[in-house]
Amino acid sequence: MRIQITPHWGLAQGPDDAVDTTALLTLLAAIQESGAIAQAARSVGLSYRHAWGQVKRAEQLFGHPLVDAGRGRGSTLTPLAEKLIWADKRIAARLSPLLSSLASELENELDRALPQRPAGSAALRLHASHGFAVAALVEKLEAASLSVELRYRNSFESVSALARGECDLAGFHVPIGEFEASAAKRYMQWLKPQGHSLVHLAVRTQGLFVAPGNPKRIRSLADLQRPDVRFVNRPEGSGTRMLTELLLGKAGVTPAEISGYDSTEFTHAAVAAYIASGMADVGIGVQTAAQRFGLPFIPLVKERYFFALNKSAQSQPAMKTVLTLMQSPAYRSSVASLVGYEAGETGKLMTVAEAFDR
Repeated sequence: MRIQITPHWGLAQGPDDAVDTTALLTLLAAIQESGAIAQAARSVGLSYRHAWGQVKRAEQLFGHPLVDAGRGRGSTLTPLAEKLIWADKRIAARLSPLLSSLASELENELDRALPQRPAGSAALRLHASHGFAVAALVEKLEAASLSVELRYRNSFESVSALARGECDLAGFHVPIGEFEASAAKRYMQWLKPQGHSLVHLAVRTQGLFVAPGNPKRIRSLADLQRPDVRFVNRPEGSGTRMLTELLLGKAGVTPAEISGYDSTEFTHAAVAAYIASGMADVGIGVQTAAQRFGLPFIPLVKERYFFALNKSAQSQPAMKTVLTLMQSPAYRSSVASLVGYEAGETGKLMTVAEAFDR
């Protein structure tokens, strides 16, 4: 059984004038893509009259036009309509990982409540920060009919949960190069070389996301000190927040000098959506998120993403399935297709000492 929970929001000034934003935003996105209301209406299965009526009802609510339908030059969205589309993308970027985690928990609660539950059918508990390769892995595990209980948590929370026996796989990431030892040391309070193994998920690139067109001409971390530059951060405890602190320390930039340093978003995609919506000028995250939101990207460092697991779990059937799937050409290909990701060692099982030369 699969549960899907998706964010939905409405617009209304009173009880009788609500607008279905799902239908409206689908139509506006189609107009944005096609440049014509008639063609957009056909693509979403509406008559021209119904589509135009939907736009007009929303325009009445706002008291402002959403579509500029000039004679002979097609239809374009007004800045307000574009802002609605970006608002929806931002809502999805922020809430989708939380809702995916909740759906996974509910699936397994219902599964446990079912009578005659097959022996040995306990879900594999996966705790990890939200990432594109992680999401791709979960999709393939579910396609292989492996029951997965997914919780999106930051790297420190995930690894500490493994140490407490609350999960079977814990995702975390460590920068390659000069910051590796400092970052790895933070995780060693929970990772035990004698009790844990690591499986390599991917190498990925982290860097600066900047607003479309880079109007503030941001080139490096030093630009974050400028009073006209607004930054959006990741929460404390996340691997990217730790990386940000290490990078700023090297650059000689203090958090107190950065406007917006205490403003945080839960995922890389949420940071990208926040910037693309015009609410900040710069943030730090993985290249894939920047590419998906059409943002310029300035690379800073590469990092390795791992899953940690108990050595004693390696021989369990569910874990063997995970490792086999991660080592498969199909999954490696899906990781390699992500912008900013490398899959050369995806699925490689190693000791903590091998990973960090300890």
